[in-house]
Amino acid sequence: MTNLQKLEGSILFRQSYNSTAHIVINQGGTSSGKTYAIEQVLFSLACEAEKQVITVVGQDIPNLKAGALRDAISIYSSSAALQAFVKSFNKTDRIFEFHNGSIIEFKSYANAQDAKSGKRDYLFVNEANGVELSIFTELALRTKGKIFIDFNPNCAFWVHDNLIGKPGVQLIISDHRHNPFVSQQTRDKIEALMNVDVELWKVYARGLTGKITGLVFNNWHICERIPEDAKLLAAGLDFGFTNDETGFILVYRQNGELWVDEVLYETGLTNPDIAAKLTDAGVSKSIEIIADSAEPKSIEELRRLGWQVIGAKKGADSVKNSIDILKRYKINITRQSVNMRNELGRYKWKTDRSGKVVNEPIDVYNHLIDPLRYVALNKLKINNIKAPVSRLPYKDIKPVGFTDMQLL
Repeated sequence: MTNLQKLEGSILFRQSYNSTAHIVINQGGTSSGKTYAIEQVLFSLACEAEKQVITVVGQDIPNLKAGALRDAISIYSSSAALQAFVKSFNKTDRIFEFHNGSIIEFKSYANAQDAKSGKRDYLFVNEANGVELSIFTELALRTKGKIFIDFNPNCAFWVHDNLIGKPGVQLIISDHRHNPFVSQQTRDKIEALMNVDVELWKVYARGLTGKITGLVFNNWHICERIPEDAKLLAAGLDFGFTNDETGFILVYRQNGELWVDEVLYETGLTNPDIAAKLTDAGVSKSIEIIADSAEPKSIEELRRLGWQVIGAKKGADSVKNSIDILKRYKINITRQSVNMRNELGRYKWKTDRSGKVVNEPIDVYNHLIDPLRYVALNKLKINNIKAPVSRLPYKDIKPVGFTDMQLL
């Protein structure tokens, strides 16, 4: 290694860096540090040899910006040793250029044909369950050296079917316990999933392949932008602080469909912080904001700061009623609304001890979904508009046998 030994790495960094496998797969739970560790490896590889081309690939650019690219910038910004090796960072093209001619580029590909362009020395496929097998295949064919893959194992997909267990492939399973930089509050929050839903706990607390079924919403789709002629219904706001994110969205309607754009998703915000963040995001104070009515003090404080905030019209069965309303619409989520998309992919119904679905959602992963419900309660009524929804069957996924890493 180079002077980058000064980078403070986890066990995942050492496992990935020292691996002799051609393909290194990091399957991990939330906050395991797998993406961060792999990118530390990539920075090391870029510094150690001249003119290395390293490509980091994600489902789309918003996902990369919210995850892998943000981690890379954090690694770069926190290491004086690394900064000495890096010549420049092109924010527009998302490329780190090194004094020795190496580059690390962050890209996404629309299809397999698009992925045929360019060759590289190393490849990192971030959150691989959002990348098509055909795209990975074309990229892998054009990669001379090692390939790194990471993902949260919500369910089995092409990595399990085509790669795990094959020669030249190493699987590393990790969870938050392998990451020494996670706060105790975060650890407690992750472990608390055991009391909420065992399948969620297996996936996010232990990094084990799950079969997350029973999602509440399957009537949502990704869109590129809000249509110009869409009418703004209202904004939705859910208050959070230490352990829970404050979530803020804008909800529009056009041609009987809903269109949603994420504006804010962040922990540790006071009410003045929220006001400042919304101002910075260009949100007008004339917009009606529908917030959690269980927070009257916060609502009043934002009102005194000039915002038009009212409480959601809650009542008996308001959660179920708002979900029933929303399921009657096709819901379009902008591509840049990464956290909203992640919540929708995790928000599921409760089950009883026998595994039977209960008509009540699990109260986690909903800090942007709840604001959407608030808007539904105040601005929408049950009507006959119902977009056709295709319900894709989930596979009965058998457990895949692998060996977990040993804890330090």
